[in-house]
Amino acid sequence: MKFGEIPLAEAEGAVLAHSRRAGERLFRKGRVLSAEDISVLQAAGIGRVVAVRLESSDIEENEAATRVAKLVAGKNVRANAAFTGRVNLYAEANGLALIDAARVDALNAIHESITLATVSPFALTEPRAMLATIKIIPFASPRAAIERAERLLDAPLVSVAAFTPKRAALISTYLPDTKPSLLDKNRNVIAARLKALGSDIAFETRTEHETSALADALAKAMKEKTDPILVFGASAITDREDVIPAAIMRAGGEIVHFGMPVDPGNLLLMGKLDGASVVGLPGCARSPKLNGFDFALRRLCAGLTVTSREIAGMGVGGLLTEIPTRPQPREESVGPVHAPRIAAIVLAAGLSSRMGRNKLLADIGGKPLVRRTVEAALASGASPVIIVTGNEAGRVEAALQNLPVRFVNNPDFSNGLSASLKCGIRNTSDDADGALVILGDMPRVDSGLIARLIASFDPAEGRAICVATHKGKRGNPVLWARRFFAEILALKGDVGAKHIIAANDELVCEVEAQDDAPLLDIDTPEDLAAYAARMT
Repeated sequence: MKFGEIPLAEAEGAVLAHSRRAGERLFRKGRVLSAEDISVLQAAGIGRVVAVRLESSDIEENEAATRVAKLVAGKNVRANAAFTGRVNLYAEANGLALIDAARVDALNAIHESITLATVSPFALTEPRAMLATIKIIPFASPRAAIERAERLLDAPLVSVAAFTPKRAALISTYLPDTKPSLLDKNRNVIAARLKALGSDIAFETRTEHETSALADALAKAMKEKTDPILVFGASAITDREDVIPAAIMRAGGEIVHFGMPVDPGNLLLMGKLDGASVVGLPGCARSPKLNGFDFALRRLCAGLTVTSREIAGMGVGGLLTEIPTRPQPREESVGPVHAPRIAAIVLAAGLSSRMGRNKLLADIGGKPLVRRTVEAALASGASPVIIVTGNEAGRVEAALQNLPVRFVNNPDFSNGLSASLKCGIRNTSDDADGALVILGDMPRVDSGLIARLIASFDPAEGRAICVATHKGKRGNPVLWARRFFAEILALKGDVGAKHIIAANDELVCEVEAQDDAPLLDIDTPEDLAAYAARMT
């Protein structure tokens, strides 16, 4: 990779290393300079630029990140499209993040251009929660480094162990002075923990805090085919010969491990009884705050083993107690970072006046034009996909039958593009971070381009309007951050929102397409015939 200042006349095909402004145009770093770009820059009096030229021994940043991501991502993990050398990995299930920490370190040690950052091992996950990010630091990575990484990645490094519903048993022991209300409170806390993990209490009993009585209760829990069996003792376990471990042994079970390097939670006991896990709960389990019992219960509900080896490995990160120098640390968590919620709005309401018939129903490659567009939106990861109908709404809906979309009818469709655009924006859910506006008559817009627009979206980094381009010319689709919804709703007439883009150029991110998809739409019979000729 060659980096440095070069004459603008020699810069076609080079990657711009630093953003440059030419009049009203802002050319962002990372842009592959076209002949038209060079003309605009020259007209602004710019003679030289700092740029990068890739060599045959380099792999371009997005390709490099994509190749690494495909091998890093394991079960229940989704990788988004690459943008600026970055691929984010997101969870697809409620569960626990499984991170191969040693091999993550080994990957990061291969070459400074390749970086992988992850959440902590066994972090709670939920759908769309970010698990990891792969970033190629410069504009390319050495081919030899990527190939070495691929040899290392013979198995995924990041996956999710999904929670599966468990039929748990809760056995509570009591002493003569134990209040039933205390046992009720304990049950409520345990039930809430299980519910959060997709499980419930299928069997409950209460018995004396005595070895023989508890052994009988364990036998009853086994007859109910419950697993795990949670034993909440009236008195803390202080030894392997205490009531709870002794009862497990009398019932025919075994003690797996007593104690754990987690505070609070030190006095947890793990046992086995005919294949079922038996957990002697520490006293802190009656608190809803995070404690060592959560470490064990989460793994059990995710189908993971909890043996002496796993428990011994819980010490790093196992100090959960509030201390004066770190007040209330368990209440300071900001939660997981999530993938942005992006709705897709497909505009399919127009009159098709220049076509002479509804162009969206025209056959393109064996299916209606509008169906091709909507299938691309669905495959991109955008959700929900909202179809704004108007002209011949029934026929448009019929063309999209059996697709998981939401239809919104625009009664004012004859008043122009802005009426349909506003109708779609008004029907976007309150939790959407942005809306991707797609014209229904653009046959070459595919799921890959739409996914790249979504991947580029990052308002915190100044990418609040993401526009598909081809050779520097802006087209469609366009992804809008929620902050612009009010301005869009103020539009009038048969116009789009180009003036909003022009007024916020510093927040615009151009996503270059590999072909003319962002500029190609079907308006006339001649357009349709020309496109059909291209396909043959």
